[in-house]
Amino acid sequence: MARVDVLMPQMGESIAEGTLSKWLKKVGDPVKRDEPLFEISTDKVDAEIPAPSAGVLAEIKVQEGQTVPVQTVVGVLETEAGAAASAPAKPEPPKAAAPAPPAPKAEAPKTAAAPPPPPADRPSGRPAAATSGRPAAGDGGGVQTAEQRLRTKSTPLVRKIAAEHSVDISRIPGSGYAGRVTKQDILGYIERAPTAPGAPAPGSRLPAPSGPIEHPAVDAWPGDRVEPWSKIRKITADHMVMSKRVSAHVASFFEVDFTRVAQLRARAKQSYVDRGVNLTFLAFIAKACGENLRKHPIINAAVSGDSTIYRADVNIGIAVALDWGLIVPVIKHADELSLIGIARAINDLGERARTKKLLPDDIQRGTFTITNPGGFGPFAGIPIINQPQVAILGVGAIEKRPKVVTADGTDSIAIRTMGMLTMSYDHRVVDGADADKFLADVKQTLQEFPEGAV
Repeated sequence: MARVDVLMPQMGESIAEGTLSKWLKKVGDPVKRDEPLFEISTDKVDAEIPAPSAGVLAEIKVQEGQTVPVQTVVGVLETEAGAAASAPAKPEPPKAAAPAPPAPKAEAPKTAAAPPPPPADRPSGRPAAATSGRPAAGDGGGVQTAEQRLRTKSTPLVRKIAAEHSVDISRIPGSGYAGRVTKQDILGYIERAPTAPGAPAPGSRLPAPSGPIEHPAVDAWPGDRVEPWSKIRKITADHMVMSKRVSAHVASFFEVDFTRVAQLRARAKQSYVDRGVNLTFLAFIAKACGENLRKHPIINAAVSGDSTIYRADVNIGIAVALDWGLIVPVIKHADELSLIGIARAINDLGERARTKKLLPDDIQRGTFTITNPGGFGPFAGIPIINQPQVAILGVGAIEKRPKVVTADGTDSIAIRTMGMLTMSYDHRVVDGADADKFLADVKQTLQEFPEGAV
């Protein structure tokens, strides 16, 4: 038998730690290679992590709910020798590398002033070059070690708080792994920093409402059930409150006649199924938005301080409701995709969101968001903007309704497939006329959707 360490994976370059949210196996359970072994939550995504090798779960080192740095050993598998040899966890390299330490020790006095620790001290046991990337700030263009990246990059949540308060992270003493600044460190720094009477928080350009998000405590009554928030629920709650504080929310409503889209969809649906794609109304809507966001760049923008960033790419986020929360995977370069390309991307991202197979890059760099609560029946809704974007489109229920139509100067009542589109937008940069022109073009695109594009 051989022992294989199971590590906390790094789910993205900027992710320094993860929370082990659930073990899917118990000690003593047999495990197949690539079978889901445990679930993790990071600042960006929840995911199921597969077993690196077949064997038996011999030991659990990190309990459910614990947050640990990436490359931490969270558990141990006992495997057959042959299986261990092919496992990506590589339990043997540390033994093979054992003779190497004397050389670094001999050179240690010459390099004592160098800030990065020797590679042999790295918790992952990998050479620094394996995790090196960008030059460290102020190091003359040298290569960053993982420890330097952890210190300077910190986590996305910490960087978001720092950006909201215009705080330089490098000025804050870090208590996390390798001196990394944690959420508690930066919140404590903001609370402790002195301010003049009546002045805003130090380094902050915004008034008091931009401070740390706090959710008031409420007493539980006898018989109540209290369930702590999951990581994804906490992130969603903080993000939504922050968005309402930051953006001046305004909404416009447009009723759209989807009859033509419904007819095109009915004719093409089976051919799409034959190609493994489910053709939905949402695909048509995303296609129409992708085409028109390029024509209306202010809707595809972001606010940075006192400036507007006009995004070069059109990346549409599609909100996916899950049993454990809400996540928004992103269709990259949506304006360049055909209808079947968008439909395929929606199917793929939705399935991987439900099975916890999304990668951090799948939910980053969105420039505009579509949420589809209409699938649950509501006529319309007013969504909250997904920061730092400036607009979000809500899709109401699409269903047959009586509608007054005019033909040859005569009005009549007909049964049409109708639906409501609602767009919330940031009135700091998007005027009502801008929003309504965009929605009018989306409506026209849908009502006159070209048959050749299906």
